[in-house]
Amino acid sequence: MNTSPSDELQMTLDDISDTGLFGYDTAIRSELGVVCGIDEAGRGPLAGDVYAAAVIFDEGTVIDGINDSKKLTEKKREQLFDEIIVKAKAYCIATASIAEIEEINILNAAMLAMKRAYEGLGISADIILVDGNKTPPIAGEIRTVVKGDATSASIAAASILAKVARDRYMDELAVQYPEYGFEKHKGYGTKVHYAAVDKYGLCPAHRPSFFKKYYEKKNG
Repeated sequence: MNTSPSDELQMTLDDISDTGLFGYDTAIRSELGVVCGIDEAGRGPLAGDVYAAAVIFDEGTVIDGINDSKKLTEKKREQLFDEIIVKAKAYCIATASIAEIEEINILNAAMLAMKRAYEGLGISADIILVDGNKTPPIAGEIRTVVKGDATSASIAAASILAKVARDRYMDELAVQYPEYGFEKHKGYGTKVHYAAVDKYGLCPAHRPSFFKKYYEKKNG
């Protein structure tokens, strides 16, 4: 039976499915070369910039505990953040601003942040793995990976960098706007957050377009 290169790669991935996230990257690297993982953080919150990170590891690099950032404790993410930065061949964390979110919408802003993260690496990859099912406007071969942050070590590492960097940024916003409790909910639409907005109104850290339906429902 004849097999295509893509079929052969899938067979390889199936063979190493039990070796973890780094095994997944190793299989792709053996077929295609340098692997870059990209992920974003902050599409859902009502406030703050959206963040993205890009990570490239050398073959043989392994970091214990790497996983989808949402499955890790804050303490573990912080520990892994420092280790990823030390052990990565290249990494970059980038953002798209609140103004850009309002101008081009959150999806396009997240794609823009991903593009900036990749272009900030300083080196190119042979294959770019992006978490999810949307393709950012990056020059190069891109493969989207649904639940990629629980599949690829490079994507998982990127998710950790983006998440930790954004959480730290939200902590800084909490100092500027202490009445909103950004340090607790990180800008997500919790009851406490909405209650603060009802009491104090929106601040410059908020994304006004995210409140359109909320105010329509409240005033309707």
